[in-house]
Amino acid sequence: MNCAGNPAEKCGAGSRMSIFAIGNLTTYAVPVTQKTGLPGKWEYQGCISEPANGKIWKYQINLPQNNSATECLSRCAQFGFMAGGMEYGQECYCGDVVDIQNNGGAVKAESDCNTVCPGDPRYYCGSGARLSWYAWSLTDPLYKWNYASGNDAGSYKFFVPGVVVPLITTVGVNGKIMFVEKAGTGPANSTGAFELDPSQVGNFSAAWRTLKGLKTDVFCSAGLVLPDKVGRQITVGGWSGTSNFGVRLYWPDGSPGNKSVNDWQENASQISLQKPRWYPSAMAMSNGSILVVGGEVGSNGAAQPNLELLPRVGPVLDMEWLQRTDPDNLYPFLFVLPSGGIFVGYYNEARILNPVDFSTVRQLPMIPGNVNNPGAGRTYPLEGAAMMMPQKAPYSEPVTMLICGGSTVGAAVATDNCVSIQPENPASNWTIERMPSQRVMPCIAALPDGTYLIANGAQKGVAGFGLANTPNFNAVLYDPSKPVNQRMTIMANTTVARLYHSEAILMQDGRVLISGSDPQDGKNPEEYRVEVFEPPYALSGLPKPTYTIDNKDWAYGQAVTITVTSGSTGSMRASLMGAVSSTHGNSMGQRTIFPGFSCAGSTCTVIAPPDNKICPPGWFQLFILDGPTPSISQWVRIGGDPAQLGNWPATSSFKVPGV
Repeated sequence: MNCAGNPAEKCGAGSRMSIFAIGNLTTYAVPVTQKTGLPGKWEYQGCISEPANGKIWKYQINLPQNNSATECLSRCAQFGFMAGGMEYGQECYCGDVVDIQNNGGAVKAESDCNTVCPGDPRYYCGSGARLSWYAWSLTDPLYKWNYASGNDAGSYKFFVPGVVVPLITTVGVNGKIMFVEKAGTGPANSTGAFELDPSQVGNFSAAWRTLKGLKTDVFCSAGLVLPDKVGRQITVGGWSGTSNFGVRLYWPDGSPGNKSVNDWQENASQISLQKPRWYPSAMAMSNGSILVVGGEVGSNGAAQPNLELLPRVGPVLDMEWLQRTDPDNLYPFLFVLPSGGIFVGYYNEARILNPVDFSTVRQLPMIPGNVNNPGAGRTYPLEGAAMMMPQKAPYSEPVTMLICGGSTVGAAVATDNCVSIQPENPASNWTIERMPSQRVMPCIAALPDGTYLIANGAQKGVAGFGLANTPNFNAVLYDPSKPVNQRMTIMANTTVARLYHSEAILMQDGRVLISGSDPQDGKNPEEYRVEVFEPPYALSGLPKPTYTIDNKDWAYGQAVTITVTSGSTGSMRASLMGAVSSTHGNSMGQRTIFPGFSCAGSTCTVIAPPDNKICPPGWFQLFILDGPTPSISQWVRIGGDPAQLGNWPATSSFKVPGV
């Protein structure tokens, strides 16, 4: 057609354009569906339509500038999704092949998917309600979950009727299990503390002992077993007012089947934290002092972005990274690293601190979140759970940290992966392993064979009262001895919803005590029933090995003799499991160590860990394992009491054991 301004020139025509350019003009062929040059093992499958109401895949990523098959599918694969596709040009979706049939997808003509990819205009990226979709080759899957059955799946069993919904559970060095509750959970006249004797579960009145002495509310405090010579338990922080400053101590006494008489001790006028703390974490440092980190100023109050030491040394130290990430950094994960640094994981960040001045030694890469929200968090209220993977003599391998589950700010989409890193390896980054289901508020219990039981929590929401739904009834066993992305085994299911304020903790017989749940959601009850999870080794029918030991107070590097009284010592090994206080997915004190171990006949030698960095001073359950089967543990202390906590606090209201 002639141009209106100059009839001597042509200006296109109907559905036609005359094109002019300055410099070289880049021309493109007519777009096609990308079927070659795909990343990894992706293969094109076709064009499918969305269901009339809803989506085939729930994980949506909007990429208005750079969506393409390469960009979209690379993101899906990174998070373990073996199906994915593009829609409306700019939308990327990740999921599983089975979702297509389950959610009503339908095959359409390839010509229906005809919207150009903004990130690569050579190719199409679906269309309106149409997906160009791809699948990862099944000959080399991104992950392999194992499906256990029978005894190999373990078993949940009812253990004992409860008397309390615990906030914190702690296995004491006296062989009994401490339950402490937030005020107002149980009866109005509750003392807030109860001790369970596992040897007496057949006799309800003998199984439970009521303790007195708590004067303030432990609601969302931190707990720890001290390295003093009697293994006192401590809780710090609390709900509001004086409770925020709370420091409470319990000296465990008695033994299984034998009466205990001691109560909790607390006197805020004589000993307290320097700063009020709600949702803090606590850790025994390599020098034996207690590090207390973070929290908030009382009930949903301002951030408490600092740390302090017990016994009190110097002022509190402010931390920019705690201030910046409040309120999604509560109950941060704390571990002493073999280099002596302190690993701290919070929100979606992690770093290593200098143990002397608490400056940052290394800022680690950002912790990956969800495929459609890399910024998803891992600490309360976006609550996941963390573990240190096993350390093994001669301790030459870098230690690995594991974090599982979590959720997102706002949308509250529970996370469906575990991530791990070797924080002391300067070149390390996070490895992502997809979990069989989404899980927020998980609990992880380290087992004496070096595996980890993932239990409890919800498939939607965040931590807090009434903020999560769809309980996750399934247990998963994580085995770090297997290849990455082949470590998870789907285990047995429970019928009991374990949501906010539920716990999981290793018992001395190798089973896991499962307790609590206080969701306040109008659907699931405050849960008093106490269960145990029996791992496969507890159901195998194989006899437990047994041993005797005289020396239960070890120096670093010491060779300690035990006598094996039953079991085959030919391939026997030993494990040391750190004393744990469990709350909000945070197992404070957790550590798994496989020390040097050798036998001559029935006389075996355990070589204590070499120093206070590989093994901070504290109490450990000593198991011996005959093949897969652990013994009943016995408590040993390693590294003594270098901070002389046994003399603290030196006030009239507290009984101290000395050093």
